[in-house]
Amino acid sequence: MKRIAALVMSLVLIVMGGTYADAKTSIQTDITDMLNGKDATIIIRNLKTDKEFIYNKERSERRYTPESTYKVPHALIGLSTGAVRDEYEVKRWDGTVREFPDWNRDHTLASGMRYSVIWYYQSMARDIGEERMQENLKLLNYGNEDLSGGIDSFWLDSSLKISAREQTDFFEGLVEETLPYDKQKMRTVKRIMINGGEDGYTLHGKTGTRLSDFGLGWYTGYVETDKGDWVFAVNLDGSGTEAKNVTVAVLEKLKIIPKE
Repeated sequence: MKRIAALVMSLVLIVMGGTYADAKTSIQTDITDMLNGKDATIIIRNLKTDKEFIYNKERSERRYTPESTYKVPHALIGLSTGAVRDEYEVKRWDGTVREFPDWNRDHTLASGMRYSVIWYYQSMARDIGEERMQENLKLLNYGNEDLSGGIDSFWLDSSLKISAREQTDFFEGLVEETLPYDKQKMRTVKRIMINGGEDGYTLHGKTGTRLSDFGLGWYTGYVETDKGDWVFAVNLDGSGTEAKNVTVAVLEKLKIIPKE
């Protein structure tokens, strides 16, 4: 993976090779205001130039549980091991009523990603099994690679942990299709991640929320534009929805995507 050699400032803004003179103050202030006192980190990397925007570098290196952002590598592992055939494979709802109405029905790999259906991915994890899951986490160099929390819960407020920087490295590999997986399977995962966009850009992303206390929220993924691709990883002391809202707002402020 390509990495930035040094980040000597807490906020660097370089987009498509050009630097905004007022970025270090105005964007940082805007983000701080948006966060309303919550701690957070934001990394947005331009894959053409390998330059980054980063807010709160110290937190960006700190590992947290990935929560439902793990569904992205999880889907890739499921497809690659044959635990699911394709994005359309259905798993039947077991009839247990869960807290989110959208979970209480049959789902496919794609709809399970879209509605963040934990039970679908837990079932797939059991089908993959601990040995194959561990092999694939090592193959991906995904965070601390720790499955000790249990095969169907290790990513949920449990043993697996990853930093925002490591998330951006993973997504760079996925977008550029340099991960050690079949390219068609990577393209399937990228396709089922689409969750927004308009003329000129497409947003591929996955939220994650620590449901035990709503005290950790993620939004990870990438945005395709006519000018190039950017990967991003955001986590904060809040929900995944909050993380997504902040991400979109910052992408707009950086003029990566148009303001709605």
